[in-house]
Amino acid sequence: MLQVCLNGSRATSDCPWVPVSAEDLAAEACRAVDAGAEDIHLHPKDADGRDTLDPAAVEEAVRAVRKSVGPHVRVGVTTGAWAEPDPRRRAALVRAWTTLPDHASVNWHEEGADLVAEAMAERGIGIEAGLYSGTDAVRTFASSPFADRVLRVLVEITGTAVGQAPGIGRRLTEEVAALTPAPVLLHGVDDTAWPVLETAVSLGVDTRVGLEDTLFLPGGAPARGNAPLVRAARSLLQRHGSGGPTRPGATQG
Repeated sequence: MLQVCLNGSRATSDCPWVPVSAEDLAAEACRAVDAGAEDIHLHPKDADGRDTLDPAAVEEAVRAVRKSVGPHVRVGVTTGAWAEPDPRRRAALVRAWTTLPDHASVNWHEEGADLVAEAMAERGIGIEAGLYSGTDAVRTFASSPFADRVLRVLVEITGTAVGQAPGIGRRLTEEVAALTPAPVLLHGVDDTAWPVLETAVSLGVDTRVGLEDTLFLPGGAPARGNAPLVRAARSLLQRHGSGGPTRPGATQG
């Protein structure tokens, strides 16, 4: 499965093609799906362009994107602590959402991950467990009551030297596969985005690409939107003959 991460915490000051408004998110989502994306992750924004979990902003973004891509594509959002530092407040906002995304990411290195996951489970929202490299997230997730109740696990390689990123991604993917039967989605950020995506393809696990993770195509040219990134990732998948995700233990190492 190839997910597109449309914007992340980036703003148009980082890149003029980063979608911020619900209208721009919908247009970018449509182009990304046409290019081969199968799932969507986005960050709703407030009037100042900052990430928010406010029910009205979530409703506007999710409704617009769903209308654009149709009912067959799942749409997910963030619950990152940078949008609301208080975990109890984050959980309360999730419970107040009026339009529910299909899934949302919960970062297990952040305080109160179980509280947020509990609120999502109550609402029937799929849980994407975010496990960042260089944190205690894997250990924390392993002891969580939600470890066997998540939709998928997002293994994110961040703050890592490019040369070390593929090996770390491979190791963490294997560790997570031993903890939960849920699918693993492996991805990197910025300089590690493409090397880690190639590692995910070689392992046969899910992956993602988009302006949240990188602003550049594999050759270093600026990506003028999410669709060119999705097309480049889809080309890599096709060259490797990927037939869909498998459990890491069943792949050649």
